[in-house]
Amino acid sequence: MKNILDKIIEHKKIEIARCRQERTATELMQSHGFERNTLSLKSSLLDISKTGIIAEFKRRSPSKGIINASADVAKVTSVYTQYGASCLSVLTDEQFFGGSLEDLKIARQHAIPILRKDFMIDEYQILEARAFGADVILLIAACLSPRRVKELAAYAKKLSLEVLLEVHGEDELAHVCDEIDLVGVNNRNLKTFEVDIENSIRLLNILPKNKLAIAESGIDNVKVVKQLRTAGFSGFLIGENFMKNENPGEAFKNYVQQLKQVENEN
Repeated sequence: MKNILDKIIEHKKIEIARCRQERTATELMQSHGFERNTLSLKSSLLDISKTGIIAEFKRRSPSKGIINASADVAKVTSVYTQYGASCLSVLTDEQFFGGSLEDLKIARQHAIPILRKDFMIDEYQILEARAFGADVILLIAACLSPRRVKELAAYAKKLSLEVLLEVHGEDELAHVCDEIDLVGVNNRNLKTFEVDIENSIRLLNILPKNKLAIAESGIDNVKVVKQLRTAGFSGFLIGENFMKNENPGEAFKNYVQQLKQVENEN
C-alpha cells in the first residue's frame, strides 16, 4: 500500500513530463528570472535583526485538507517580510497543496530570500525555481537517494541557488553532502504525517556542525522556538500556525511580538 509521499512522487513525475512539453528547459534559462542575483538564506538566518523564521505560504496539505483557500499571496508575504521573516517559503505543488509557480513569482516582489517548497526530483524543477524567482530549493531525503541529492544539489549550485536538505531521522543523515547548505529536521513524518516536536532535539547533536540547522513543522508555541534556538537551531520553518488564521499576516505579526517578549525574558 502506497503512503502519501509515494503518491505525491508518482504524480510529480507525470507533472514534470507535462511541464516539459509546455515549456522547454531552454525557454526557462532564457527567462528574466535568470538575470536576477540570488539572495542568501544562510546570511539572512545569521542576521540578528531578523527572526530566524522561514514563514510559509500554503493553502492546504494532505494531512489537514484546506488550511486557507482565500489567502492572498502578495498580501501575506508582504507582512511576513515587513515583520522580520528571514525567508519566505512558498508551496508550489498544485495537486496536493494548492500552490503554483505563479505564487512564487508574485512573492518575488519582496527583497528577501525565497524557498521553493516542493517535492524536487528532477533538474527541470530546479530550472523552474530559478526562472520563477527562488533563491533556495528544498531536497527531501525521504524521496531521494544520497547520490541523487548530491547530483541535484550540485546542479542547483551551478544556478546560484542554495540548498536545504530535509531529514526526518538519523538514517537519513547519509544524504548530507558538501553541496548542500542547510539541514532541516522535519518533525512531521512524511509517510504518516504525524508530528513529533522532540524529533529536532534528538537529531541536533548529530547534525553536521558546519551546516546551519533548521527545525520544521509543528512549531506553534513561541517558547518552543526559544528552546530550539538555545539548543542550536538557526532557523524555524513555520506555516500552518499562521495560515490557519483568517489573516495569516496578522498572526505572524503577533507571533513575532510574542517571540520577542519570550526571548527577552531571563
